[in-house]
Amino acid sequence: MRLSPTLSTALLAVAEACRVARTVQHELAAVKTLTKEDLSPVTVADFAAQAVVCLRLHAGLGSFDLVGEESAGELRETSGDAMNNAVTRAVRDIWPEISEGRVHDAIDFGNHDASAESYWTLDPVDGTKGFLRGGQYAISLALIERGQVVAGVLGCPNLGQDFARSFNDPDPVGTLFYATRDGGAWSLAATDTADRAQRIHVANGRPITDLRMCESVESGHSRLDSAHQIRTRLRITGEPARLDSQCKYAVVARGQADAYLRLPTRHDYVEKIWDHAAGALIATEAGAKVTDIHGKALDFSTGTGLTANRGVLCASASHHAALLDAIAALED
Repeated sequence: MRLSPTLSTALLAVAEACRVARTVQHELAAVKTLTKEDLSPVTVADFAAQAVVCLRLHAGLGSFDLVGEESAGELRETSGDAMNNAVTRAVRDIWPEISEGRVHDAIDFGNHDASAESYWTLDPVDGTKGFLRGGQYAISLALIERGQVVAGVLGCPNLGQDFARSFNDPDPVGTLFYATRDGGAWSLAATDTADRAQRIHVANGRPITDLRMCESVESGHSRLDSAHQIRTRLRITGEPARLDSQCKYAVVARGQADAYLRLPTRHDYVEKIWDHAAGALIATEAGAKVTDIHGKALDFSTGTGLTANRGVLCASASHHAALLDAIAALED
């Protein structure tokens, strides 16, 4: 597949962010000691990854709009402290001469409000608990045009090509997944964007009783008890695939699992666009059907939140309807 300059730039941006996040994850103890905060390593990785992605997009595309999860406001207020030093040092792994102020400016490239006709959305570290646990997490970048996701790149630094490898056993290379609308879904090693990509597809033909569902490791992210009831109702005996972040979309897209169900834990909970845009497109282009738990297509035209939707169901087409019926019965 011949890549456009836009997609090539996005792939490189996410690959560089994977490299930075992996380095910070490997230095968890040192960063905690430096900043005296248990959550500081993921905070450093969030800020640094967003800065690196924005710097690469600016270098490759010029001007752009981006809805990011982070803002540099707090960093600017504490300029020169341990957190700022750690973030700047992490960004210098890719941009060696960059100053702290330029890092702040790069992070704030992500302050767009999702009002433009065309904009990017970024989750610099999706899967906080997985990151801190040394498990799975993702860097998610997507391009939205006129309310539709047209390109998506998902960097999974700890997810390798070997399906037999435990999700709790970090792969040293990682995987990049990408898709464009009507262009299929693809994967390649996270360390080399020039590597030849392989097209990926969902699994088809597996009996529903053998279905393997992705579930969040953290119960606060989805109703795991309800997911268990759905498996029981459909007599599903397949072992759940438990991992964090949008990596769940990726393992469904490449046929390693069959479904990803996100049942909201509160009635007023609204999913954020950066938590689903890239993963949903990649899974869709690999042959999955992605809707909310009522069967409605995900609507990315309503700003930073999926306010027209409730929950998410990503599954192979052969299993999607049965899972929707089971969810409806549970909701009733």
